[in-house]
Amino acid sequence: MKTFDEIVKSYRKRQRDTVVDALATGLTYVDEICVESGLLEETGLMTELTGTICGALPFVIIAATEGTKVILGRKPTKTGVQDGAYRMVKSGAALGVGAAVMGAAGFWAAIPATMGVRALFDRYKSRLMINSRIRSRTSRLRELNASLRPAEAPEPLPPALTDYVE
Repeated sequence: MKTFDEIVKSYRKRQRDTVVDALATGLTYVDEICVESGLLEETGLMTELTGTICGALPFVIIAATEGTKVILGRKPTKTGVQDGAYRMVKSGAALGVGAAVMGAAGFWAAIPATMGVRALFDRYKSRLMINSRIRSRTSRLRELNASLRPAEAPEPLPPALTDYVE
């Protein structure tokens, strides 16, 4: 079983991934910010490139970080793929909601909406994990309780049918 310090270290590492993903997702709106501030024109090659690059940035960062963890041996391959897929789905959903909000209210409202969707995903997964842990620990406690109680005498079996034949 992990010590308290090991659990805290792993939790901090998880939080770092969340911050990196949130920043990368926020950076997808860089092209809109550049156009609004006048740094880029609404048409042109640079605008198209920044739109494409910024849209793919969160997914590239997620693939790179999870791949690095697998290569360095910090995670098994299966776990790395699952974590990467979850992070990509979370980022995709957040970007979808952000795009809808941006169309309705502008990019300044899209950034908090995007971050909020990511936070909701994290909260939902955290609650699922807590429920799973509670179920497994309750199950272990029941098994332990059953093993510690003295075994009750089994009920006597009914006499066989042949005992009644004379």
